[in-house]
Amino acid sequence: MSLKTDLEDSLKQALRSGDDVRKRVIRMALAAIKLSEVEKGKSLDDAMIISVLQKELKAREETIAEAEKAGRADLIIENQAEIAVLREFLPQPLSQAELEALAQQAIEETGAVSPSDMGKVMKLLLPRLEGRASGSAASDVVRKLLTR
Repeated sequence: MSLKTDLEDSLKQALRSGDDVRKRVIRMALAAIKLSEVEKGKSLDDAMIISVLQKELKAREETIAEAEKAGRADLIIENQAEIAVLREFLPQPLSQAELEALAQQAIEETGAVSPSDMGKVMKLLLPRLEGRASGSAASDVVRKLLTR
């Protein structure tokens, strides 16, 4: 079963149960997926859908940061609820140890020895993360391992 089908089924359940937050967030996610499909001219696979959901998650995290600066507790609570719904459809994030192990494996496979080899390592590593860690987190780990 695809991630898009899971979202559509969850939307039906939210409509039946009257869960307004869940209904709103899933509709927004499906709309963002549809927009991306129209832009690309094809259906998205699960990896691309995860990417769309991560962008939506990041937007909400940025909204929380702005709301904290403005002292808007109502926006913070609302966006935290939306983030909780989005996380249900994303794969579990990698722990720091798991990310370091994957990075070390990619470094060994590419034969990288210095930070100048970082591009080769990242090219191999990023597809393996499958949306379970951000590119910046992976970059930080690889940089740390290559400067030892």
